[in-house]
Amino acid sequence: MNSYHRYKELGRSLDYLAECWAKGWSSDPVEKEQYDWACMEPVDDAREDPERAWNFILLALGTPICEPHLGVLAAGPLEDLLSHHGADFIDRVEAEATENPKFAHLLGGVWQFQMTDEVWCRVQNVWDQRGWDGRGDAV
Repeated sequence: MNSYHRYKELGRSLDYLAECWAKGWSSDPVEKEQYDWACMEPVDDAREDPERAWNFILLALGTPICEPHLGVLAAGPLEDLLSHHGADFIDRVEAEATENPKFAHLLGGVWQFQMTDEVWCRVQNVWDQRGWDGRGDAV
């Protein structure tokens, strides 16, 4: 059974998705091909199922994640979530960034994309861009 069918069999488990998502960014071409489907799943969720995307982002951030994957998480699911559902999530984003330095750092990797100016301003008020902006060490 391939990884996608296993994911469906498990009822679209977020734990399994996070594991497959990390493998989908592998430098091993065989592993990358097997798990490539998982790279877009969280981005699709950010548009269609924002609660699920929010939970995925927090779950993925809580796993051992290397800096390149952190950039993909920021510029993919988080940026899309804020672009499409920012008004509904900005209060939670601000609270999480205030309590969780790793999340504040993740916010530093998003761009405005389709966020409203209000949401973008609020993101900038709580993000930590150290390491993203080339002016300091990452968290």
